[in-house]
Amino acid sequence: MHISYTAGNAGWNPAWRASLASMATLKAALKATLLVSPIWLLCLLCIAPATAQAGQTAAPQAGNPAASAQAAPTGSSTAATTPSSILKPALDTLQQTLGGLNLEKWKGGTVRGEAAANISSIMRDLQSTLPALLADADQPPVTMSKSLPVSRNVDALYDVLVRVVDGSRVAAPGEQVTQLQQAMVGVEKARHALDDSLQEMASTQEKHVADLQIALKTQPMPVCPVVTAPPAPAPVKKPVKKKRKPATTAKPAGTTTAPATTPAAAKPNP
Repeated sequence: MHISYTAGNAGWNPAWRASLASMATLKAALKATLLVSPIWLLCLLCIAPATAQAGQTAAPQAGNPAASAQAAPTGSSTAATTPSSILKPALDTLQQTLGGLNLEKWKGGTVRGEAAANISSIMRDLQSTLPALLADADQPPVTMSKSLPVSRNVDALYDVLVRVVDGSRVAAPGEQVTQLQQAMVGVEKARHALDDSLQEMASTQEKHVADLQIALKTQPMPVCPVVTAPPAPAPVKKPVKKKRKPATTAKPAGTTTAPATTPAAAKPNP
């Protein structure tokens, strides 16, 4: 059995001590009950692995508290990657700030008129356009193709907000200028956080693609099985027709055929 030591401590890990003590107790109980009842034997055999596993799980947490602290916020970090969770606090603050402005206290002129038009445009975007984009981008899985429209919209909104803040420095009361500046700073930080999230997402996807390419290169090339053509069927032999012998007519009894006589050779003249 491999036994780990905690850093800065010469003794065994306390969790290991507890695990080993429990194992010794179980072994002693096992020896005592071998001849008593088979049911208790089965129970002890089922409990022993669970106890050992619990001791091994508790050992890293007792020896390294930082590891257990880092493993805790896994679910919250996943939820913090959605565009809405990054942008919504700053956008809600901006909407409340713009809704609470009193343009009647601004100095009259073109600056106030331009600020009113820009504020109206920002409010329409916050109430109609941006919510639909965020709802689409939040649908799992969160991808670059759905998050980029949100980033472009927020960038355009921030540009209009900068013009409103610049106009407030000229025509708005001091407290309204401060409120607008604070809202602008919040939107700017949210923009940077969203950009960082998109960059991290892109890096993760690139690494995933690279790992897949490496895995494909390391795998052996598939060998296609050689398909052999089936053997040609044997030619079918045609049955040979036997020729029938011509029928012979029977000769009548008592008739003889005269033997063929050869003509005598002619004698030469003296």
